[in-house]
Amino acid sequence: MSARGRFSSVLVTIVVALAGFVTVGALPAAASPPTIQYVALGDSYAAGQGGGDYLNPCLQTLGSYPESLDDEGRIQLQANPTCTGAKASNMAAQVMELTDDTRLVTLTVGAADLGLSAVLAVCTDPTRPLADCIAAVRAAGDLLPMLYIDLTKLYADVAGEAPQARVVVTGYPHLFEPLPPNDPRAAVVAAVNSATDALNSTIEQAVSVTNDADVNIHYVDVTGSWHF
Repeated sequence: MSARGRFSSVLVTIVVALAGFVTVGALPAAASPPTIQYVALGDSYAAGQGGGDYLNPCLQTLGSYPESLDDEGRIQLQANPTCTGAKASNMAAQVMELTDDTRLVTLTVGAADLGLSAVLAVCTDPTRPLADCIAAVRAAGDLLPMLYIDLTKLYADVAGEAPQARVVVTGYPHLFEPLPPNDPRAAVVAAVNSATDALNSTIEQAVSVTNDADVNIHYVDVTGSWHF
């Protein structure tokens, strides 16, 4: 299975388990379980960039985890406005796709707010010294307090637009497996993964605070689900 496929598979398994909230009250013995109306929100990780042929300018693919969840039978993809490059600070158009009927929301966003693609480009450029990579990671880290504010606002907005929904927020996977200390690339890999850890910690903290406000929101750790 590809790295992208592992990431999608892990999320689908976890989300399906969390979606076991479907039935409310007793159903007749012959009745079929109700369908969960589902909306996917987020960036390239949610859109499935790199998961196959692109379906639109947002680089959505059929290999995305929203499409995989839609194939689960009881989950119906109501809307999928996910888009590569989406930021937590600019999700208003996506949030507008939520309705009172929405019962499940997945959300993966935050990396673009920190410019992590640019950090990765610096850190994986063999012509750049390690110091440049460390500086790029620190610059991204300086943006975490603002991201935390944007995330808590976003989560509240999602809950407001879909008050009956269970919201499943994902973190980001480590892009690289740790290397032995004597490997010349070990310091770069450690720096990139530490940036991911800091991002995930911020996302998890924002979810926790929102959950404390009686919002039905959950954080999913996918750190080990995808390595190059």
